[in-house]
Amino acid sequence: MYTMMQVCRDLDMTYQTLKFYCNEGLIPNVKRDHNNRRVFDERDVKWIKDLTCLKKCGMSIQEMREYLALCLQGPSTIIQRKQMLEKKQQQLRASIQELEESVAYIDWKQNFYDEVLAGKRPYVSNLIRPAE
Repeated sequence: MYTMMQVCRDLDMTYQTLKFYCNEGLIPNVKRDHNNRRVFDERDVKWIKDLTCLKKCGMSIQEMREYLALCLQGPSTIIQRKQMLEKKQQQLRASIQELEESVAYIDWKQNFYDEVLAGKRPYVSNLIRPAE
């Protein structure tokens, strides 16, 4: 069994986040020790890792609740869970594409500045009108 602090340390998460997940009902069947403090077993810790990943994937708390509810229903909801994850995956791929386009722009702009500084091309700006 693991204490909240041990889980937080092992998973590199804040105590407040773990407590929030517990209070929001995102960690089912939370056990308590003899001092009424939350304790977690290996299965809980694996689920908390999953929650962390789902959050990083952009799932809202409500979406995580929906996903959890489906998980708790067992294998009959696998198709719905796959659909939820597929939708999130498509959103992540679109975000990756946007980031790649942003990186490409910065690469282009850095190259432009390098060429201007090396005297290989004149400086041109869309913001500054040329002197007439």
